[in-house]
Amino acid sequence: MRFKWSFDYFCATMSEATNKDQPFRYFIDLSYDGTRFLGWQVQPKGRTVQGELIERLSTFFREEVYVIGAGRTDAGVHASHMTAHFDLSTEIESPSDVAYKLNRFLDTDIAIKRIYRVGAEAHSRFDAVERGYVYRLSRVKNPFAVGYAWSFERPLDLNAMNEAASTLLEYRDFAAFCKADADVKTTLCDVREARWEQVGDEWVFHIKADRFLRNMVRAIVGTLIAVGEGKITVEEFKEIIESEDRKKAGSSAPGEGLYLSEVAYPSDIEWKK
Repeated sequence: MRFKWSFDYFCATMSEATNKDQPFRYFIDLSYDGTRFLGWQVQPKGRTVQGELIERLSTFFREEVYVIGAGRTDAGVHASHMTAHFDLSTEIESPSDVAYKLNRFLDTDIAIKRIYRVGAEAHSRFDAVERGYVYRLSRVKNPFAVGYAWSFERPLDLNAMNEAASTLLEYRDFAAFCKADADVKTTLCDVREARWEQVGDEWVFHIKADRFLRNMVRAIVGTLIAVGEGKITVEEFKEIIESEDRKKAGSSAPGEGLYLSEVAYPSDIEWKK
């Protein structure tokens, strides 16, 4: 049995699905290679991670299943760890067996790590208390990094980039790094970690916060690269944040180097018998 759904039908029923009184709610931890996806969120045309999961899980469980993610990733962006939730009308007896079977059923660019039951009111997006991203910058030409890191061989000052990155923890409003047409109620974020480290031939940027704005991490990375190239100073980086003006920040780094790496929840999120 294959369930067919349209984008319009999905939009019309999504609100209902998130509030639907289903007896069994599950979180699903997964990873995916974003290369062949137009991002996480369902779109009218094109392959998306959310759309793929909805179709495959609906077919597997033989009922309409709606998958709600902890956040969105753009086209080409990867996830080493994403969490989503879905509801079922019947209980899964062995989540580990189901995860194994789903991995055989899904394409190779999506992998299920774990499925576990949570309370009926638990929400993968609204209950998340922290999210983490990493950005990979390849400092040498590497054919095996194509599509998975930004190849950037020009000279950069890592110390200056780290000094600028550390100042992110001093601010709350990150409108300067938010996509101009993003539909958000607030641009306030609590950034808890922001640092670069050298890993072999790559420089890896780590950032954690309670929430992120659309395109925020890629805009931050692009602006930090400008610091590393000496185009702007650390003080000017701070002035860009204070301006709350996206036009004053640097260009967004390519999506291929970005990975959603962590979604954290309260310790009691998992359902207990």
